[in-house]
Amino acid sequence: MSSLNPNSRNEREPYVVSSKGYTAVAINAAAKAGEFIKSRQGTVKELGTKSSAQDLVTEVDKGAEQMIRRLVLTHYPDHAILGEEGVVPGADAVTAALEEAKENEFLWIVDPVDGTTNFVHGFPFYAVSIALAVRGELTVGVIYDPVRDEMFVAEKGKGAYVHGVKTAVSSETSLGDSLIALGFPPDRQVAQPANLAALQNILPKVRGIRAGGSAALHLAYVAAGRVSAYYEVGLSPWDCAAGVLLVKESGGQVTDTQGNPYHIGTRHVVASNGHIHEDIVSSLKEAGATGF
Repeated sequence: MSSLNPNSRNEREPYVVSSKGYTAVAINAAAKAGEFIKSRQGTVKELGTKSSAQDLVTEVDKGAEQMIRRLVLTHYPDHAILGEEGVVPGADAVTAALEEAKENEFLWIVDPVDGTTNFVHGFPFYAVSIALAVRGELTVGVIYDPVRDEMFVAEKGKGAYVHGVKTAVSSETSLGDSLIALGFPPDRQVAQPANLAALQNILPKVRGIRAGGSAALHLAYVAAGRVSAYYEVGLSPWDCAAGVLLVKESGGQVTDTQGNPYHIGTRHVVASNGHIHEDIVSSLKEAGATGF
């Protein structure tokens, strides 16, 4: 990585990643997987389901994850990889896989296509998400949007960037001025009712609500100041690990829906510009929509 301190540089000066190191490997893997995914848009032949009829998986998801695994393990054969397509669906299975994976010093957390339903329908809002946790601490986060060719990159302590330009969360200080993103996961029993209850409580208080269908991109948009906050109940580690680091390195705040500190096992997430964080958390509690 460049040894430059991002805080001491011109805000518009491009940030250069060296050709070696974890971040470069993550960027390369995300770019190649994204190119593959985009090339397959509209060609999906086999459509499978996981936890429910709404939880889709395609051969593109599986192929992209295998591509990322190969690229990472070529450089770091001793590192562990926790990928969405390598884990049996269900909250218990996700928890068990994470507990086992956390024993590794270097853990890559991968979602090859975050927004598979969008991809299947041709709705252009999906991304590749790759994070690296070192001894349980998020250290690298990369989210690549192949449709817009936007590469969001974060390194712990070095800021977050898109197209090499530093990102910063938005400046809204009240819900009334805020644009909020949320998600509706495939879990129709617990997560979806919670998210709907939260929507009813928050919608009258804010400027607008958006639900794009990709947790990774929503988090990247919080980091880039495009939305003021994002919340969702029922996420998995690969949905949000990279995006959480992006938000934190952009000056934002991330907790669970009760306001407790985020860790890579957190499943109910609130990410914001920091200014409106307590208002979001309070609204979720008021609506009985924290997921706990």
